[in-house]
Amino acid sequence: MSKATLTAVFIAFLLTSSGAKPNGKNKKPKQAVPAIECDMRAGKINLSEFIVKCPANCRETKEKVYGTGVFASISSICNAAIHSGVITNSGGKVIVTKMAGQMIYKGSFANGVRSLSLPNRRESFSVSVGKPKKGVTYPSTLVFVPSRPTTVKTASPVTEAVETEPSSTAAPPTTTHVTTPITTAPPITTSAKPRVINHRVPEAAPAPEHKPPSETSSPVPEVLSQGDSNCKVDIAFLMDGSWSIGKRRFEIQKDFLVGVSQVINVGVAGPMMGIIQYGDDPVTEFSLKHFSSSIDLTPAISKIVQKGGLSNVGKALSYINKHFFSDANGNRGGAPNVAVVLVDGWPTDEVEEASRLARESGINIFFVTIEGPDENEKQNVVETNFVDKAVCRTNGFFSFPIMSWFALRKAVQPLVKRVCDTDRLVCSKTCLNANDIAFVIDGSSSVGTGNFRTVLQFVANVTQEFEISDTDTRVGIVQYTYEQRLEFAFGQYNNKADLLNAIKRINYWSGGTSTGAAITFAADQLFSKSKPNKRKIMIVITDGRSYDDVRAPALAVHRKGVIAYSIGIAWAAQDELEYIATDPDRDHSFFVDEFDNLYKYVPKIIHNICNEFNSQPRN
Repeated sequence: MSKATLTAVFIAFLLTSSGAKPNGKNKKPKQAVPAIECDMRAGKINLSEFIVKCPANCRETKEKVYGTGVFASISSICNAAIHSGVITNSGGKVIVTKMAGQMIYKGSFANGVRSLSLPNRRESFSVSVGKPKKGVTYPSTLVFVPSRPTTVKTASPVTEAVETEPSSTAAPPTTTHVTTPITTAPPITTSAKPRVINHRVPEAAPAPEHKPPSETSSPVPEVLSQGDSNCKVDIAFLMDGSWSIGKRRFEIQKDFLVGVSQVINVGVAGPMMGIIQYGDDPVTEFSLKHFSSSIDLTPAISKIVQKGGLSNVGKALSYINKHFFSDANGNRGGAPNVAVVLVDGWPTDEVEEASRLARESGINIFFVTIEGPDENEKQNVVETNFVDKAVCRTNGFFSFPIMSWFALRKAVQPLVKRVCDTDRLVCSKTCLNANDIAFVIDGSSSVGTGNFRTVLQFVANVTQEFEISDTDTRVGIVQYTYEQRLEFAFGQYNNKADLLNAIKRINYWSGGTSTGAAITFAADQLFSKSKPNKRKIMIVITDGRSYDDVRAPALAVHRKGVIAYSIGIAWAAQDELEYIATDPDRDHSFFVDEFDNLYKYVPKIIHNICNEFNSQPRN
């Protein structure tokens, strides 16, 4: 055998022994990626790490997401991925990695998805770009958590079945039967006194230091009440712990709070409830994140001990404004903030300034006053008409005068009805919408005198919906062509009648269209003079393409915290409207084909402004 033949045989042997294919390439098997629906939750899949493919348009489904960066296992995988920037709303591949639960999940807004805050959860997950590392192959099929059978039935249509989501390293869970009936989850509709009789209170730590039970010490699955989704509010009850109330009335007050907690049906998708006791100084008995069901609240309220002292309500309101409604304490961002103040007699400090600052921060304040001062006692009141100064001027909606402590229980149902009126709370003109609104109006030649008057009527219609004052909403207007003109500044007109008359008196200018310069002018002349507690809103109205760049000026005001709306008419450029508008565009950019149709967008803009005020996290 020749040397050449031996060499060929040796090479053939090497190729055969290495498993290489005749063409010299060893192809890596292609990763099979299972597809999921937009609403698939990470906790439903019983794998520690896996890859999935999300469809398009998941953001529009508005499935719930809890957390930022690290998400609670009850979150939608696809919406968590959009929130994190791993995929866009067009869909794509996502790698999901399970991890241990967190004590708190902090909500935020990113990439068009609002994530909510949530208390303790047993399992978390993170998401990353769906490109497997070299040598890593993920399961081609998904293993789902088996549904846990349950015999518990509830009367509330919004209460979901208890969901078991095991740790990613554990074997699939075995069925555990819950023998304790859940009797307080559905809303109570009777008018009987809502005190729980012979309720067995488990031995536990005092309410202010309440912690969820360790998941490793008990085989019972976590019970996460969904609550009444028609009453999604974050509520702080300020209970009077002063010595003047006495022990007997303090117990009546606790019975009242137990009744409220049962009627209101607490849960993560509904109302969340915390309690502050005030005397000389306020103290948090438990925050919004401590309890996620009404059944857990009852024993916690029963264990509250009277702290004594004066009735310093003003100090308590300052406390909740600065400390209580925070993401760290369970504030969810997307729910109205409510403070219900119970007062025996009258406060021993001033409440007006503290209440005003709290309202400007977006807190709806209710006052429940029991056995207020009589004629002989009014001379001892520190601040006369303290209730009227503390709450919104809304014909008594936010105030509950109770003649006797023994009549307090009758206020449970009426109070719950009001604090659950989310439409009223989300757009409470006096309290929630402490805004500085700048209208930037196109006065170019293409608009014309008649259409300009239509624009002014639109501005007046939007303005009409807000409570106008120096401490409520203020309005300023800029008209622009090639140049800019400040029609009037924030605070120049501090009552609604004068403001509406000033809008009517604005004269049409006529000229070119330099929208970018107008935005910069509004930032310099109006928003530079905004008050710290005011929400800054800019509404740009134009009927054509700008002669200058709008992107840089719009980006500059966005970075300064201005929420920008763009309204285009007729020949307005869609790309410019999107540059001007705050993300997401669908909530902040609007287009109409003719001026006469502007009026159709008044309710939409009002709703979005009100809803957005309420959805911003308080730090």
